[in-house]
Amino acid sequence: MPDHPCLRLAISRLAELEPRHYAIWVWQAPYPGGYVHHNCQWTETLTEAWHAWQNFFPVRGLPPVPFVSSAFIPSPPLDLNGDTANPAGQPTNYTGRVMQQLGVTLWQWLFDGPIQSSYNRSLGIAIGQRQALRLRLEVRDPDLIMLPWEIMQTESGTQAISLSKQILFSRTTSDVDSLPPQRTEQVLRILLVLGHNPEAPPVGSSEQGGQRLALEQEAESLAQLLESAGATDYRSTAPAICQVTTLIEPSKTELTNLLETGAYNVLFYSGHGAPAADGGLLFLRADAEINGTELAQILVRMQVKLAVFNACWGAQPDHRDGQAIPRSSLAEVLIHHGVPAVLGMRDSITDEEALSFIKKFTQQLARRSPIDEAVAIARQDLLLLYRFNQPAWTLPVLYMHPEFDGELIRPYTEGVTEIPDQSASWLGRHMPQAYLRSLVAPPKIWSLRGGIMRVGRGEGNDVVLQQPEVSREHAEILFQDAAGATSIEESEPTYLLRDKSRCGTWVCNPANSEGWILVRNREVPLPSKTQLRFGNPRGQALEFVIGSPPI
Repeated sequence: MPDHPCLRLAISRLAELEPRHYAIWVWQAPYPGGYVHHNCQWTETLTEAWHAWQNFFPVRGLPPVPFVSSAFIPSPPLDLNGDTANPAGQPTNYTGRVMQQLGVTLWQWLFDGPIQSSYNRSLGIAIGQRQALRLRLEVRDPDLIMLPWEIMQTESGTQAISLSKQILFSRTTSDVDSLPPQRTEQVLRILLVLGHNPEAPPVGSSEQGGQRLALEQEAESLAQLLESAGATDYRSTAPAICQVTTLIEPSKTELTNLLETGAYNVLFYSGHGAPAADGGLLFLRADAEINGTELAQILVRMQVKLAVFNACWGAQPDHRDGQAIPRSSLAEVLIHHGVPAVLGMRDSITDEEALSFIKKFTQQLARRSPIDEAVAIARQDLLLLYRFNQPAWTLPVLYMHPEFDGELIRPYTEGVTEIPDQSASWLGRHMPQAYLRSLVAPPKIWSLRGGIMRVGRGEGNDVVLQQPEVSREHAEILFQDAAGATSIEESEPTYLLRDKSRCGTWVCNPANSEGWILVRNREVPLPSKTQLRFGNPRGQALEFVIGSPPI
């Protein structure tokens, strides 16, 4: 994965006595002169825009406007008339203009003076390197965390910053423990936890059994949704295998034990949550809850890279006496303790919206996208489904550790399937057997040995095919050792086809209804019973089988 240029900004209140005064710093930049700072004041225009937003999209239970009493009446009124357009180029209604007004106003306030110059040059460097610019925002004033910074845009009609693949936006914090070394991942291992619903019937009631059944059905549906993200798609980069374990209303001990034994890289929690000073509370069951600090210890120890929370308040701070408590949100607490990435919700999200987001997000993770890029793509999907002027696409909030590069599953371009080690230690391991066979009588069988089989016209290949469409070094079939397993027996046997040819390789998976697919100069997963034609779509078909060859 390329090391994306990164621009990291921080917002901090300058004085308690005058809360409107702020400092904005560039803490990280892709060039030496980019480390600048700028002092500014919170403006009435910002307050008016935020007030208008809250009239349409109120955040439950939070103060209506920072620094201003509820009796404040905006003056002059916001200019919400005139023609504006959403990122798709279509005119927006009044609520859409309210959203755009706040997005533009937040951008103009944050990217002012030298901050704008540092941003422009950083973006230019990223474009010159043909990479995305990673933009991370640290909001140190807890009163400003509730603002939807994800909707910032340069001007009306332009794309919001969190929807862009050229600018990978996330929030962060500098108040962190150092990020421990991260293991290399090849399989998406998700622990799906369904927590307690406080509106469910009490334990022992006649309705309790039906509630449990509903949770089990929900868990099964969610697991199928997540596992389908790893389904083979030959039109794109080979997706990673997605393995899901479900846990319904666990005790704290049950959750801890499973995390300690499963080598999971993703925790997904769906259930009830509440704000609290130690990172909020997650209600695992009626008689069991866990706070963010306790959960953080487990996740960091077990090297879980990503925690996703479909629960209210995951990205919001707790409040006391009407004041936001610093570093009290669940996302901030987990990042503080060393969890690499946390995705929470700024406010409640409907089940339908959450499922749409989760499906697209997990698909992108399985396709080896960085986490912040996967969030941007999934957010775009929410916008298309529920429209720009609806708040669904603004609700997911991603926090990333400042030292984390966003990699959950390593891309194939980084040598994931390098030729296996042919040392005695490798050869002595028990590998799952596999072979290639012809489909004409009498069948010819080629066994895969040492983790790799080479196919081509040259005499040095394991499978020599003399057809003119076959290149001298046409393709390779490789065994992929799944990361995180202590032995081959503990992991799913996974094989890949790496095409290196001029004419490509035609692939047909019997479980896939799309028929023959052309693969050229890339890698795809190779399930058992896959048929292959090398170079010619009408040539001889060979079948790849995982298992012992017939005697």
